[in-house]
Amino acid sequence: MTELKEKVVLITGASIGIGSTTAKEFAKENCKLVLTYRSHKKEAEQLAKECKELGATDMLLVELDVLNDNNIRNCVKQTVDKFKKIDILINNAGVIAWKKFKDQTFEEIEQQVRVNLEGLIKMTSAALPHIKESIINISSGAGKHAHPTLSTYCATKWGVRGFTQTIAKEHPELHIYSVNPDMTKTAMTNFEGRPAEDVAKIIVNTAKGKIQADKCDVDVWEVSEKSFLPDAVKED
Repeated sequence: MTELKEKVVLITGASIGIGSTTAKEFAKENCKLVLTYRSHKKEAEQLAKECKELGATDMLLVELDVLNDNNIRNCVKQTVDKFKKIDILINNAGVIAWKKFKDQTFEEIEQQVRVNLEGLIKMTSAALPHIKESIINISSGAGKHAHPTLSTYCATKWGVRGFTQTIAKEHPELHIYSVNPDMTKTAMTNFEGRPAEDVAKIIVNTAKGKIQADKCDVDVWEVSEKSFLPDAVKED
């Protein structure tokens, strides 16, 4: 099992939702945190204070729009300038449009594809030379099962899983997983579901190496909250 104390953890989309709760869980492990935000600056600043109180040993707040290539490069540069490395990358930033496909605009389609997939891929590309241990990509149960009104979102999350499995084969020296939450209660999803804290704990335990999953997939609904040790995850 990997000891997380003093590890440098970069979390995209950290200011709210799963990103925020994940940051708090890593703070409890006495990590050094790089927290990115796009529009929720106040929430990010408050989160940084809470993480410090919870045990984070150092902190860096970075404004990041994953649609902006220069933002991505600058985020990685600031992180490496301050900490000299990235131990763990958590690709969490994402958007969703709850509409039937026929009602989605080109703009909504493009935003989901670019943020959820292109931005994640580019962030990984920029950070990869500096990553020492793990990449954890936040996908979704929608990346394994079709959901009406989530056509484009599903496509992007299937893409995240495919990308994750491929780079895991290219980089066996790293621990690379996609974590696939089921219905989770966040501001983005706006529905009742699993507490984001449960997902965050599974993400942290994946980083610790406590969870081993088939084909790099960690399916939240199949992971015991007591043991964090799932049976082999099977493809559909």
